[in-house]
Amino acid sequence: MMSRGLARTVAGATIGLAVASAAHGQLRETRMDANGEWLNTREPAEGTDEWVVARARTDMADDRPSAAYSTINRWIEEQEARLGDPSPMMPEAVLVRGDALTAMGDEYNALYDYERVIREYPGDPAYVLAVERELDIGVRYLEGYKRKILGVRILNADDIGEELLIRCQERLPGSRIAERAGIELADYYYREHNLPLAAEAYEIFNELYRNSQYTMKAMQRRVYATIAQFKGPRYDGSKLVDARILVKRFSSLYPGEAQKAGLDESLLARLDESAANARLEKARYYLKQGDGPSGRYVMKRLIADHPHTAAAREAYATMEQRGWKPDEAKAPPAPQATQSPRSSRAEQSKEKQAEDGGEHGR
Repeated sequence: MMSRGLARTVAGATIGLAVASAAHGQLRETRMDANGEWLNTREPAEGTDEWVVARARTDMADDRPSAAYSTINRWIEEQEARLGDPSPMMPEAVLVRGDALTAMGDEYNALYDYERVIREYPGDPAYVLAVERELDIGVRYLEGYKRKILGVRILNADDIGEELLIRCQERLPGSRIAERAGIELADYYYREHNLPLAAEAYEIFNELYRNSQYTMKAMQRRVYATIAQFKGPRYDGSKLVDARILVKRFSSLYPGEAQKAGLDESLLARLDESAANARLEKARYYLKQGDGPSGRYVMKRLIADHPHTAAAREAYATMEQRGWKPDEAKAPPAPQATQSPRSSRAEQSKEKQAEDGGEHGR
């Protein structure tokens, strides 16, 4: 059950945890040291604000979120009804109430408590925990977790999850929480095939977190998202030019992974050919419209920018037929370099000698 699992996560992530002492009926405040050991720090006096919050935390640790909610909600309402400054325990109390709601399966309403901590207590340690709680809920929503309505989870909450991950990055820029939010959001766009947003999100991520453990993944997926935006030779081919730059950069930084993923010279050649075909289609369109100067200009640029493609050779032949061959332009090289008859015969003779007398040559 998700709510119980999240309750355990919430309890484990909290800095301070209250546990019950059966011998004295009191509550001890326990904290984890640097070695992962739980140490008893002090026992709050019964009836104090700290004792109430510790009691609610005890209920959370014992997997009784309803009891925790009842205890802490009553205390918060009493504090709000009083005049004067609220208790210093209010930020943690509101956070505990949100945790209880989340563990009860009402994470949507818990967001109101987390937002209250974030907006009203930005200097309190509970602030970071509240942002982290929102990140966890946002990730679950983007992974397909539905929102409740009339007790049934049927409402799509992708928009809420997206907003939560954006807010996490704004509220804790440069932090591990923001880093995770950034990659999770980019991955969501990628999964949903929102390729423009995915490419942009991965680009922003790499700019903000250059030394992240997700850098290589973000760069690779940005390449794929950029290539996939090209719809065919009849459409704009500028994305292919961008993709070539990204592939070269990725292969220079991660040559082994680039070879394994196919982000190598063969892909660059295919991208070059596709970009050239897109320009050739554009030139043909101008010619059909009777716009010779524009068609000539596009073909000239095609030959200059993509000289090793079949499209460049076709463009060059078209320009020759129309008498548009520019004096300064070079003909694109043939797919395979041709040799003079004398050179060709010499090479054939050497190959024949190697075949017939190879053993003697050794």
